[in-house]
Amino acid sequence: MNLPLIAATATAAAGDETPLRSFHAQPSFVVSTKEVEVAVTKLGGNMAPVTFFRDSAQPVRPYHISPWQDEKPSKMPAPVLVTLRGDFFCLPFGGNGEEVAGEKHPPHGEIVGDAWHFVGTKKTGEVTTLTLGIETNVRKGRVTKELSLVDGQNVVYSRNTIEGFAGRVPLGHHATLAMPENEGAVRIATSAFRFGMTAPSLFSDPKQREYQALLPGAKWRDLARVPAAWKDAPDADLTRLPGRYGYADLVQIANESWEKANGPAWIAATYPDAGYVWFSLKDPAVLNSTVFWMEYHGRHGHPWNGRNNCLGLEDVTAFFADGLAASTKENSLTKEGVDTTVALSADKPTAVNYIQGVVKIPAGFENVKTLEFAPGQVTFISTTGNRVIAPVRHEFLKTGKL
Repeated sequence: MNLPLIAATATAAAGDETPLRSFHAQPSFVVSTKEVEVAVTKLGGNMAPVTFFRDSAQPVRPYHISPWQDEKPSKMPAPVLVTLRGDFFCLPFGGNGEEVAGEKHPPHGEIVGDAWHFVGTKKTGEVTTLTLGIETNVRKGRVTKELSLVDGQNVVYSRNTIEGFAGRVPLGHHATLAMPENEGAVRIATSAFRFGMTAPSLFSDPKQREYQALLPGAKWRDLARVPAAWKDAPDADLTRLPGRYGYADLVQIANESWEKANGPAWIAATYPDAGYVWFSLKDPAVLNSTVFWMEYHGRHGHPWNGRNNCLGLEDVTAFFADGLAASTKENSLTKEGVDTTVALSADKPTAVNYIQGVVKIPAGFENVKTLEFAPGQVTFISTTGNRVIAPVRHEFLKTGKL
């Protein structure tokens, strides 16, 4: 798939030591190697567009850019929607509709709606790192974002370090992928998980011109058999997405531990027609769940207007997308022994390490069956027996070092 060049203009940013380039109306910091180029919006720290295999005849840009980005600016229901694209780190993760102990956080936190500042870019050996920072005010703290690329790899290594912001909080990554229009075009696979659950409350409200297809509060153990909302309707198969046209749904899976899964927790989205797999890797002791946001033209209010088609594969420790109040209370996940918050200390920084990348696949690969981990590399084994090896320093998840 040949992709068009992205128009970008360089601008000087007051107080920054690096020029910004504009991508889809948003001034962005850029870091690159021969293989990968990463743009990160100054506003909100959204990572997209990202071009993998940029030195090949078929570069890959897997991330979603919301369809209103190049339109005349308009008032948005939440700051996060202004830049909505690709992957972004959320703190506190979720809607945050309720005030908690005098704190009223915006959806997914201040850090997705306020400006990040440039700290520096450096290259050490094979590793190039862009560092950004942001301060929070609703709950005082600081987040430092480091995005690293390794020469010869099609992988992005993320490290978000939280200082201050003491107390329990839901947090996580909000990776959002672009989706084809034809149903079932993308194959989904994950590492072992304990169980899955659809959002217990109404996720898409018809009063807001939103519609969902899955049964609220259902618990299940197979992504291919998720109960539908209507009596006698067949189960939904979430291993083949997008699903039913005109609906937006939310589910969450609780990952098995590193020990039980024999390695990092992972999720893979295979695009057979385009010839690649997007993947994420994490330490389930830090990010213990994955929230699936499946938006297939199911929202008709502003700014969605029935035109948004994307897949959020959001690696978190949180209670669905409900935010701080619901995550800190007893809920249907904590009753199952799944933590929905991370305890942050005022005295000791907390680092969240995360890996995302792309591998090219041969014809007939179909879907990922499992991943094998060896020092400095990951083997992707398909349901049809193909094996694809990629250099990935997965040890970073535990060490934070490359």
